[in-house]
Order: sequence, then C-alpha cells, then structure tokens
Amino acid sequence: MEKDLLCVLDLTREEILDLFELTFRLKERWKTKGTENLFPGRTLGMLFNKPSTRTRVSFHAAMVQLGGSCVYLTSQDTQLCRNETVEDTARVLSRYVDVLAVRTYDQKVLEAMAKAATVPVINALTDRYHPCQGLSDVFTILEKRGTLDGLKAAWVGDGNNVAHSWIHAAARLGFELNLACPEGYDPDPMIMEYAVKANPGIRLVRDPVEAVEGCDVISTDVWVSMGQDEEKEARMARMRPYQVNPSLVSRAADSAMVLHCLPAHRGQEITADYLDKPDSVIWDQAENKMHLHKALLVRLLGGQLD
Repeated sequence: MEKDLLCVLDLTREEILDLFELTFRLKERWKTKGTENLFPGRTLGMLFNKPSTRTRVSFHAAMVQLGGSCVYLTSQDTQLCRNETVEDTARVLSRYVDVLAVRTYDQKVLEAMAKAATVPVINALTDRYHPCQGLSDVFTILEKRGTLDGLKAAWVGDGNNVAHSWIHAAARLGFELNLACPEGYDPDPMIMEYAVKANPGIRLVRDPVEAVEGCDVISTDVWVSMGQDEEKEARMARMRPYQVNPSLVSRAADSAMVLHCLPAHRGQEITADYLDKPDSVIWDQAENKMHLHKALLVRLLGGQLD
C-alpha cells in the first residue's frame, strides 16, 4: 500500500481485495481470540475536527485490540487553534505517533498534512471523501453475499462524501452502481467522469425507483450532514421523495440488503423498518468499520499475523 489512505483510489483493486481478505481473518480471530499483540508500544494519533461516534470508537478499539494505544485530539486541544500550520502540526505529531487518522472538513487540509507527515495518514472523513466508510460498506456486502460478482447496488439520496467513496469503490471493483440524487445534490461531476470511464456501470438518475429496480443492495445516508444546518429546510424538501422505505425497497431484488452508514434519522432518509428488525445488516455494517480499520492499520504499519 501507499503510505497514506486519503481516498479509495489510493488503493488498487488487488489492494482492496487483500484488505477485505485480511478483514475477514481479523474478524474471525477476534471472535475466538480477542486481542492481538501486534503493535505494543505503538500509537495511533486521532486528530478529529468533526464529532464522531463510530469512526472515533472503531479506530480506537481497533488499535487497542491490536496491542497499541491511542491519543485523541481536536483542533482546540492543539496549537492549530492558535494558527500553527497544519504542516507543522503534522511534522510534530509524526515524531510522537506511528500513524495518524484525521477527520476534518477540507480535503486539502488532509492532503497538506499527509504531504508533511512522515507517518501514514488516514482519512477518517472529509467533506469530499469517507474512504474507510465506503470500504467497510462494500466489505459488509461481500461478507453477506459471498461475492461481488454480478453485484448491482443503488445509492439513494445526497451525492455526498460517502457517495463519492462508493463511486470510487465501484470504479475499482467493477460492480454496477446506480445513484439516485435530486437535482442540485449530485456527486461531484469530476468524480463521476473519472469513475464512468473506468466502469460504465456507474450511472446517475433522478428516479429512486429506477435506481433500485432489481438491485441487490440499497444504501443511503443522512440528508443534512455536519456543517449543512443552514440548508436543512431546503434539503429536507428536496430529499423527501428519496426516502428508503418498504415501497421503494419492494422494487429491489428479493432479500435486498439495506445499508446506512449512520447516524440515522428514522422517518427521514430511512424508515425504522430497516433499523429495528432483529436481522438488520446495518449493525453488522457498523461493527465492520472496526475490523476494516484493524486491517488497514496492519497493512500501513507492517504487522504480521502468526
């Protein structure tokens, strides 16, 4: 792997599949063995400028279960709040930690930190990409379905950072992906242009029914992401026809999986049907973030399983 993971396209198809295979192994070992002792004395630094439940806890738990430790910081905990540059912060943190997970707004800030850092930098979410989420989502599909061959997936709702990472995953892995987004909330055109050239099975449509027709997987996300509160009313009005509900899911393939990267707002982007049923895949999807993060840390830090 490259030193950093800033977006899914930093990985080749072979590297993604290797990461998935390692995730399977680590998850199975966790069920029977619990913790590993791969990284005693090594530290994951987490610099988070956006709030988080799943990404923060899953990264922390992943590193601890691998035998390492964690340091959690926000910009207010560092000299970034007094205008130290992100480059200088990255250089200093590189002297203290072995790998750095960064959750911030601007992808360019992340890229600047990665360029200055001498340790691996992981994108733990920016406004542009959420690669770890996209990868753990696709891993969940592979785990449940057994193969990605012939996969037909649909993304319904906002063409946001997670959608961008799904698009990159489809471009690398070759599965069919329909995105249904209301006009004005499309994925970035440059991201779409690159992806469609790599995989013509990626397409953008307006009608959510058309997007999910015969699909094996339907995925969605919140309609109003962090930092978009001023747009809430407009977004809610435009997104209402894109709710994932029994009527929409009935147009997908039999036993289609419904995914949501969470947090979910029941009755908005998704109805409670797919969150509260006992066999909901969404909770496995959330757990799998931890296992994929472990695999990513092993590959970036060079750990070897016995």
